[in-house]
Amino acid sequence: MKYFLALLFVLKNVLADPTPIVLWHGMGDTCCMSFSLGGFKTFLEGQIPGVYVLSLRIGNSTVEDYENGYFMHPNQQVEYVCDKLSKEPKLQNGFNVIGFSQGSQFLRAVVQRCGHNLAPIKNLITLGGQHQGVYGIPHCFALQHETCDYIRKLLNFAAYYSWVQESLVQATYWHDPLDNDKYIKNSQFLADINNELTINKTYIDNLNKLEHFVMVKFNNDSIVQPRETEWFGFYEVGQAKKLVTLQETDLYKQDRLGLKKMDEAGKLVFLSQPGDHLKFSQEWFIDNILKPYLV
Repeated sequence: MKYFLALLFVLKNVLADPTPIVLWHGMGDTCCMSFSLGGFKTFLEGQIPGVYVLSLRIGNSTVEDYENGYFMHPNQQVEYVCDKLSKEPKLQNGFNVIGFSQGSQFLRAVVQRCGHNLAPIKNLITLGGQHQGVYGIPHCFALQHETCDYIRKLLNFAAYYSWVQESLVQATYWHDPLDNDKYIKNSQFLADINNELTINKTYIDNLNKLEHFVMVKFNNDSIVQPRETEWFGFYEVGQAKKLVTLQETDLYKQDRLGLKKMDEAGKLVFLSQPGDHLKFSQEWFIDNILKPYLV
């Protein structure tokens, strides 16, 4: 009898539908264009026959989706997605999630804030995410150093004004290491999901339910500054030159988000690519992401 039951278990898993996948695009992108995430959705469907792939559209059209990437507060976007995922019948047996650029930290917020109200989220995969925020402007290396600093200081001057936080998405994950207390006090999104002001145990519990939290860093990223944020690293507090790894941060040492526990359990996965922002080959993705975590 026990061999018969074991055979049924194997057959059930062999014949089961593949785990669905949810995608969230980055800034300046939309859910469904064939040259962007629409094409990536088609790629996944071709590689995993029968898989259901949901590429999130924030709003009622691709135009709204594009605009909301800049102007709809992340807290509203996360709430919108939590509601959408809870009502999606094809996700009720669990799913994987993949975030692209700023979609990375937004999906992490979904896991933390409403994961307990959703079907099990198995793997969180982030490509070029800004988990510790950003402190710099795109392609800044192409400008004179003094110019970069000037623009950075100008953005710093306004980034933590409440009206800027409420109206510009990117301001909500602007992280000034020169005035960390100001960042923690005024950041309306990132400081909260990183448990920097208070400890939200639900965030920790939901994140630790993941099978894996996979972070991909692009070693020649010219968009995200510093690129170490893609692995949860950042500048050491009080200056903007020395970089520290996740394991060297107080966030990790104090385990304010449960990442140390996840790391010790082998749930944190750090991958890297030599190219620029979100530049990777299909072959690399198949070998390093698709086969280990999506099939």
